[in-house]
Amino acid sequence: MTWVTGVDGSPYGVTNLPYGVFRTDGRQARIGVRIGSWVFDLAAAEAAELVLAAGALGRPTLNDFMALGRPQWTSVRQRITELLTDPEHRAAVEPLLVPLDDVEMLLPFEVADYVDFYSSEHHASNVGQIFRPGQPPLLPNWKHLPIGYHGRAGTVVVSGTSVVRPTGQRASAEGPVTGPSVRLDIEAEVGFVVGVPSDLGARVSVDDFADHVFGVVLVNDWSARDIQAWEYQPLGPFLGKSFATSVSAWVTPLEALAEAFVPAPDQDPPVAAYLRDVPHLGLDLRLAVEWNGERVSEPPFAGMYWTPAQQLAHLTVNGASVRTGDLYASGTVSGPDRTQVGSFLELTWGGAEPAKVGAESRTFLADGDTVTITATAPGPDGTTIALGEVTGTIHPAR
Repeated sequence: MTWVTGVDGSPYGVTNLPYGVFRTDGRQARIGVRIGSWVFDLAAAEAAELVLAAGALGRPTLNDFMALGRPQWTSVRQRITELLTDPEHRAAVEPLLVPLDDVEMLLPFEVADYVDFYSSEHHASNVGQIFRPGQPPLLPNWKHLPIGYHGRAGTVVVSGTSVVRPTGQRASAEGPVTGPSVRLDIEAEVGFVVGVPSDLGARVSVDDFADHVFGVVLVNDWSARDIQAWEYQPLGPFLGKSFATSVSAWVTPLEALAEAFVPAPDQDPPVAAYLRDVPHLGLDLRLAVEWNGERVSEPPFAGMYWTPAQQLAHLTVNGASVRTGDLYASGTVSGPDRTQVGSFLELTWGGAEPAKVGAESRTFLADGDTVTITATAPGPDGTTIALGEVTGTIHPAR
């Protein structure tokens, strides 16, 4: 229970408390935590010595706070919970609550590196059937390692940022042409934000996942399928992916998701020793994709073949280091049914089977379209918590 007005029943109650960076009236960016429809100004709270974090809560991004490590994250979370639940603190804290409608949300952390994985067996199988009909849907390496690629940190943007339709080369009957993408798509994903770095040359064990990962964001890794199809052979994603990756403005701390860890799917054949996470756990996150306000899909994250801990272990097995602010994403989240897919490539089966969006039959994104991805997770005592949404609207190519 909390003394904060209007929070009872909210999926942003005291068992959630996601972190973000905000500003009001053009003032300096500062860190806050969401409680219901309020933002608790943590920069002001630390200045008033209500909560202490070595000055990190007064910074304009979460990076310095994330670098402090799990003991400090736990201590600060416990203190915030105390401040928001004990009525004795109401007089000191209430003036530091800012209405959510009055704030501008900013990118919550400075992105150091960005890696995108390909961890849904259902998604990978669907894509294989669409692009390689008559051949095995999964390539031989897929069940032996989490497939991934390095993306661009500089084009990761906060939810609500407009997405300009990308221009690039694509194939045509007459040969390659250059122009705006005509097969612009989404990828509904879950991202993991690194707080504690690792040393160059060191490996991060699957057992150390929670010591390095601060929290979780929703991700829309926008994809230009026509540009991607022309360029990705023989190397991989490049311009078809690098133009924009949207993330939610709120970072849900791992501790808020304690009740959401569930057994992950069995892995056959057995994986390499460095990938054996015991217990083998995924997250019961229930995503929803809205296209122009209409829900078109509900991807289930619990069914992902490769777990977040395995992804981090694989990312570092060659000695690559992770840095504070690194973001690695799950890859498209898809379930076994057409109503559970995380891309419009799958929803419309490569554009061959248009989907109904309102009164229209649609395949890929048109200028002016808005896509919003939300998610919920089980909380303690039967409650539900929400992850921060990620939304974006397509603007015409420049």
